[in-house]
Amino acid sequence: MAKADDLHIITLYGQIDTRNEALSLLISKYQQRLYWHIRKIVIDHDDTDDVLQNTFIKIWKGLENFKGDSALFTWLYRIATNEALGFLRKKQKENTQSIHPIEYQLSKSLESDHYFKGDTIQLKLQQAILELPEKQRLVFNMRYYDEMPYEQMSAVLETSVGALKASYHIAAKKIEEFLVTHH
Repeated sequence: MAKADDLHIITLYGQIDTRNEALSLLISKYQQRLYWHIRKIVIDHDDTDDVLQNTFIKIWKGLENFKGDSALFTWLYRIATNEALGFLRKKQKENTQSIHPIEYQLSKSLESDHYFKGDTIQLKLQQAILELPEKQRLVFNMRYYDEMPYEQMSAVLETSVGALKASYHIAAKKIEEFLVTHH
């Protein structure tokens, strides 16, 4: 059913008079999932909204070039991931006065975020995740929170399933070590 819905969205997009309807369906179907995917990367709510808006602009401009080689969802996730990572890199470059890496800044942002509803344990988990290298952080979030199959992650991140499984395993071990030493 989801595949048919995506096909319907793409078909609507292909006709000039129904493009706005296609955009509306695309946003209503994917906005929340993409928001939370981006939020786990950039942490801050306002930054997430900005990145999400830029993601939908990129999606909208690039939809006519979507070839259907992968599922629409996979293509959207790849764009959202690239936009979020690009945002963090830009933020790191702009913040040259800080001696702290972007992950430290994200951790501090999480602690002061009034939208964050987690308890102390959830905060520690998020801080542990922020200690991971970028790729491991992505893989862990996509697998643990989104419960995304490795095959789908492989398409989104353009990495082999074996490498993703190894990254997830290493990330889980590092998180476990962090939680044990920072209790």
